Amino acid sequence: MTKSVLDIGNCGPDHASISRMLKKHFSVDITQADQTTDAFERLRQKKFDLILVNRKLDCDYSDGLEVIKAIKADPEFSNIPVMLVTNHDNYQQEAIAAGAEYGFGKLELSDASTHEKLAKFLS
Repeated sequence: MTKSVLDIGNCGPDHASISRMLKKHFSVDITQADQTTDAFERLRQKKFDLILVNRKLDCDYSDGLEVIKAIKADPEFSNIPVMLVTNHDNYQQEAIAAGAEYGFGKLELSDASTHEKLAKFLS
C-alpha cells in the first residue's frame, strides 16, 4: 500500500534527495509544498501519512517550527505525524515539544536510524 508524504519547505535539490531516499526504502507518493498556505491547501486536498517540514522554508526562510505548530493546532490535521528536517538536535527538541516526532537531518538521509524512524509511519 502506497503511503503519502507531504514535504514542506525544502528546496528543489533537497526535495529530490529526500524523495529518492523515501522511494528507495518505502512505497510512497511525495507531494511538495513551499510554504504554510500551500501546505494547508494540499492537506485539504489529500490524506497524508507523514508530513516533513524543513527547519527554514526555502521560499521565504520562515520558521518551520511555526508550520508544525500551525498543523498541530488545527484539529483537522493534528493527528498526522510530523517530522522536522534539521541536523540540529535543539530544534528537534523544540519540534517534539510542539507535537512532532523526532525527525532527521539532511546529512542523515542514508543512515539506518533515519529509515527506522520513517518506517514507523511509512511501512
